[in-house]
Amino acid sequence: MSLNPVRHITIDAHDPHALARFWIEVTGYLPDEEPDDDEVLITAPVPDAPGLLFIRVPDDKAGKNRVHLDIQPPAGTRDETVQRLLAAGATVYEDHRTPDGMGWVTMRDPEGNEFCVERSAAERGLTPS
Repeated sequence: MSLNPVRHITIDAHDPHALARFWIEVTGYLPDEEPDDDEVLITAPVPDAPGLLFIRVPDDKAGKNRVHLDIQPPAGTRDETVQRLLAAGATVYEDHRTPDGMGWVTMRDPEGNEFCVERSAAERGLTPS
């Protein structure tokens, strides 16, 4: 069987440029914007990672996402990342953190798309499995 790698993850948006700028803050991806375009692609600064493609659509988001991204901070903590993303325009949808430091936070981007923020790699290394 041959591998079919994921090239892009496509996200519908009312304002693809604004949503791409938010996701640049979340992921550290690099912009590839053309100001008058109805599509915006952001790409990872490392090879072989799928890009995020934002496409202008007139429809409102309806219901829960059937697919979402899980974000694992490369440095710092989950809670620091949650605070940074709140300042960037995200909202907390569901908080699944537990008193022992485990768990995750389900957030929404400025257009209501859900994503999760997990514990960082450093936090996972400090917690016995």
